[in-house]
Amino acid sequence: MSVGVLLLTHEAMGGALITAARHVLGKLPLPLDVIEVEPGSDPDTTLRDATLRARSLDGGDGVLVLTDLYGATPCNVAQRLPGLGVHMHCVSGLNLPMLLRVLNYPEQKLDQLAQTAASGGRGGIFVDHA
Repeated sequence: MSVGVLLLTHEAMGGALITAARHVLGKLPLPLDVIEVEPGSDPDTTLRDATLRARSLDGGDGVLVLTDLYGATPCNVAQRLPGLGVHMHCVSGLNLPMLLRVLNYPEQKLDQLAQTAASGGRGGIFVDHA
């Protein structure tokens, strides 16, 4: 079994990150799905969709939900999932290094994979000292 991964992002972002991850890695080693929230979307409809998709991704080890922006609709929806019985962790600030790090550690348990996601996201940020 493995942790499922759900990207819950603003429009076009999640799909673009999955495309980039496939380009870098080829085969994706974890079950992965994406919900892209369009402007004006109903949060309750998004929550129902996210609940169904998270449950389908959970093979018994839980779901890691990666969101792009803390406090925005995708993250707010994700934070409501545990109240609906979804075993998950949510990590916000999604970027390509975060997603790649998660996909490179498919054997990790949910708690550890959430920490790996956060460190991967932070570790992928560099400032040019020029």
